[in-house]
Amino acid sequence: MSTNPQEESLSLLGGRTEYLKEYTPSVLETFQNKHPENDYWVKFNCPEFTSLCPITGQPDYATLYISYIPGERMVESKSLKLYLFSFRNHGAFHEDCVNTIMKDLIRLMDPKYIEVWGIFNPRGGISIDPYCNYGRPETSYEGLAQQRLAAHDPYPFVRPTWKAVQQS
Repeated sequence: MSTNPQEESLSLLGGRTEYLKEYTPSVLETFQNKHPENDYWVKFNCPEFTSLCPITGQPDYATLYISYIPGERMVESKSLKLYLFSFRNHGAFHEDCVNTIMKDLIRLMDPKYIEVWGIFNPRGGISIDPYCNYGRPETSYEGLAQQRLAAHDPYPFVRPTWKAVQQS
């Protein structure tokens, strides 16, 4: 048994994993950030995200990128995995999924800054890649959110920018 009170509050680690069948934000857990005075990035790459189209019921697959600068609390990764799995049978449009995930994580941890980007596989010949972000109001992180949103390149690894095409 752990003697660390921080570890004792985490209920999902070390036990049998029970996967959720419905969207369940209550499964998310946090732990204390040991370095809240530092600004640093925590990044999660989730290449197996699945949700359902709310109209057709067909599955949608995506890679999600979740990046944040933590405040006092941080999300525990196994609880995040189970939370993301809970979208598997959840009917929501791509844009709703990424915004819901971001808002749930904001309520959970109150990060200094967070962004969520979904790279959804094409269906019907079209892919949708929603991006959303948030910076704590009335702080420099609010400005960071505005800057990153304005500068967001939706295809930095996939397609050349229009300027690059014109210059070649």
